[in-house]
Amino acid sequence: MQFSDRQLAVIEAPLSASIFLEGPAGAGKTTVGVERMLYLMAQGIRGDSILVFLPQRNLSQPYSQALRNPGLLAGGTVDVLTLGGLAQKMVDLFWPVVAEPAGFAQPDQPPIFLNLETAQYFMARVVEPLVDQGLFDSVTINRNRLYSQVVDNLNKAAVVGFPHTELGYRLKTAWIGEASQAHLYTDAQEAASRFREFCLNHNLLDFSLRVEVFLEHIWSIPVGRDYLAKTYRHLIFDNLEEDTPVTHDLFREWLPQMESALLIYDWDGGYRVFLGADPMSGYQLNSHCQRGIVFRDSHVASPQLEHFAENLKHSLKLAENRMESIFTSPSHHISSQLGEGAANEGLRRVLEFEIHRFHPQMLDWVADRVEFLIHEEGVKPEEIVILAPYMTDSLRYSLSERMARKGISTQSHRPSRALREEPSAQCLLTLATIGHPDWGITLTRYDLAYALMQAIQEMDLVRAQLLAEIVYRTQDGQPVLTSFDRINPGMQERISYTIGERYENLRLWLQAYSINPVDELDHFFSRIFGELLSQPGYGFHRDRDAGRVSANLIDSARSFRWVVSAMGAETPKGLGKGYVQLVQEGVVAAQYVHTWNSRSAGAVFLAPAYTFLMGNQAVDYQFWLDVGGHGWAERLYQPLTQPYVLSRRWPPGAPWTDNEEFISSQEALYRLATGLIRRCRRKIYLGLSDLGETGFEMKGPFLKAIQRVLQKNPAGPEDIESRA
Repeated sequence: MQFSDRQLAVIEAPLSASIFLEGPAGAGKTTVGVERMLYLMAQGIRGDSILVFLPQRNLSQPYSQALRNPGLLAGGTVDVLTLGGLAQKMVDLFWPVVAEPAGFAQPDQPPIFLNLETAQYFMARVVEPLVDQGLFDSVTINRNRLYSQVVDNLNKAAVVGFPHTELGYRLKTAWIGEASQAHLYTDAQEAASRFREFCLNHNLLDFSLRVEVFLEHIWSIPVGRDYLAKTYRHLIFDNLEEDTPVTHDLFREWLPQMESALLIYDWDGGYRVFLGADPMSGYQLNSHCQRGIVFRDSHVASPQLEHFAENLKHSLKLAENRMESIFTSPSHHISSQLGEGAANEGLRRVLEFEIHRFHPQMLDWVADRVEFLIHEEGVKPEEIVILAPYMTDSLRYSLSERMARKGISTQSHRPSRALREEPSAQCLLTLATIGHPDWGITLTRYDLAYALMQAIQEMDLVRAQLLAEIVYRTQDGQPVLTSFDRINPGMQERISYTIGERYENLRLWLQAYSINPVDELDHFFSRIFGELLSQPGYGFHRDRDAGRVSANLIDSARSFRWVVSAMGAETPKGLGKGYVQLVQEGVVAAQYVHTWNSRSAGAVFLAPAYTFLMGNQAVDYQFWLDVGGHGWAERLYQPLTQPYVLSRRWPPGAPWTDNEEFISSQEALYRLATGLIRRCRRKIYLGLSDLGETGFEMKGPFLKAIQRVLQKNPAGPEDIESRA
């Protein structure tokens, strides 16, 4: 690989240099970070003295992949960590020292680390009795969404750096609406405090508690700080704009003890603000480095696309309404290096749109354009992404079906989606219930029909319902499946003998398993996936999404078993039943690195826009759907939390008004659009329809902002404004 002089100046900088590297996405900064790591090792620096630090695990792929290449010098393994990973490692190591001072009731027993799913499980055990007594009586959201928002509040307190006991006060004093909402914040505070007390009593450490224990009881004592200073002598901190204030505080104190450091900052980042990211706090670390270097030129976005991004910024009026002092990093101007005439002409080459009356017509247009790119232009499917503010089940299904009819494979990723909402997971859970009749869980015939439709190829819903009506029985309160051979010949022929044979193989497999079932539910999932469902004739065969969901479910069930059994909260047989009930109640899935990094060759990627952004990958072509929808700019409805109010940039006690909400939404919209543009190499297609998926008119702020850009720089013969 050829590097520019500026890149080589960073890669081959002296082994004592501390550098703050900044620039737009696509400028080659992460590439330099990876090469700097390899250069340090080539100069004889031991790998185990190098720390690569990232805001989230899915960003580790470039570094992890480089470390797997043959020929690296020996000397230990480079640690690639996040704040949560570093905190868990240090708490595990220093547990005998810090357990008692941190307030744990059983300091002589080992710690039990929770992920998002198991944290929600124990949160439910603590809060559900209170909910039954009237807590949160004025909110109507799924209970697991309720629990996840309380967990999120605790996480915000930990990463921003204020006591969790202040959560209710901060939320209530910022609220200017009805008093009933303020009462909910009191309930949320009570739930958070009860959960924290439960964790301390049982040695449970969710993300928030392990971060607090690490920062307050390990980093603050000489032995903990000395251990870290001696262990890690060289730092590479990538995407620091996506990390949290307490992380930046940590490295502000730690940097003087490092022999070398490379800090990498993306302009106009901060996509994880809703998870506690603080770009402004991260940018202030530049004053703690010896040198500052700027990479201005993008190796991804063309000058025409950069011109589009700059015009979009002014269209959103961010020049007049920026909130730099509260939420954002300093503004950076990037010249498109094009004359006005060339820029206007170029915009027609990098933007394409067609206006439709109805939403299905827009999806047909998208499918036709994707087909043209792949079959006529020779574009690789993996170089195409289809993005929307929310990738609903119906939207994903509609796109996948249209692509399948054209012979185009698709792959989707929706990380915040509950496991029970994934058809493949629901199928496995239903089959697990049949395979464990002693659980005493009753299924509906619709549950079985839905599972059969997912499990058996060529099984449509009509035949699945017919089969379920005939073969499903309950015996002594336990689910039983009868043989296909007992069905009358006319109905057998209607269902088809091919499907009947596949059903019979599935039934016999479950029957044989149920005679001697294992206690470990994750083993059941692994076996039925490998031995049956992934085989030819069954629904998971060559289905990338089904394989990904199955892997997540197996990991989730295994993690649940380890954590709950370590605490002794359930009997071995009760663990499987408890897990199935937990998922069926709507637990939000934890994040799995292999899911983020499993983009498949030969498949068009379908995802929410923020999900694609946080994967930090570039593609040739992007399709933006429902551009007129309000979801591009609006925050998700979260009645128990508020990411901006629970940030370090918002003064406690100050009210949050409609003006702050508007400006923050404009800022978020600009960050989102700019991030997408800078991760596109060739062209963006705008999906436009007068009526949205639910039949409402599509006249959101994103559409109007793009229209103002196109009015200034005409991109085609048709004017969006005339239809918008």
